[in-house]
Amino acid sequence: MRTCERSGCGREVRAGKRSDARYCSTRCRVAAHRERRRAWLAVPEELRERDRWVCWDERKRPLDPVTGGWASVSDPSTWGTWQQATARSPRVGFVLGDGIGCVDLDHCLDAAGRPSVAAQALLEFYAGSYVAISHSGRGLHIWGTAPHVRGLRRTWRGQAVEFYSQGRYITVTGRVFRPGALLPL
Repeated sequence: MRTCERSGCGREVRAGKRSDARYCSTRCRVAAHRERRRAWLAVPEELRERDRWVCWDERKRPLDPVTGGWASVSDPSTWGTWQQATARSPRVGFVLGDGIGCVDLDHCLDAAGRPSVAAQALLEFYAGSYVAISHSGRGLHIWGTAPHVRGLRRTWRGQAVEFYSQGRYITVTGRVFRPGALLPL
């Protein structure tokens, strides 16, 4: 049994629907589309206005939003605009660089969406920064400005913490954990 993907619906997608149907009705499909558009508008404009967007496949490999072919984090000709990426796929990502970085906290949210103690301390440290929920629904991305530096992975107070400001792309879900601005990381 497949269930409707619209947030809060949970009804069954009838067997007579197409095999790739994601919603129980046209009403839920349209409502989900509108909800996604509103969520995308919560992504800071400073990110949306830069031409550093890619799409990604089910294995999280980056895709060119214009051609649908493979993208590279080191080849700007394989990136596109926010509009191109979101028009092609709901799975989009931002290529870090050009002064933008991200702190990636994996597995820091419990089943109820509450951050771990260590993640809460980091969220307080980066107060005012835009924070989004990761694709898995269990992690957080803290976005901000950052110089080009080598990425790092550390465990801090039992929490896996990664920081990148170049040579990577980060998935962007539009699911806001905390609205904010792009502040220094």
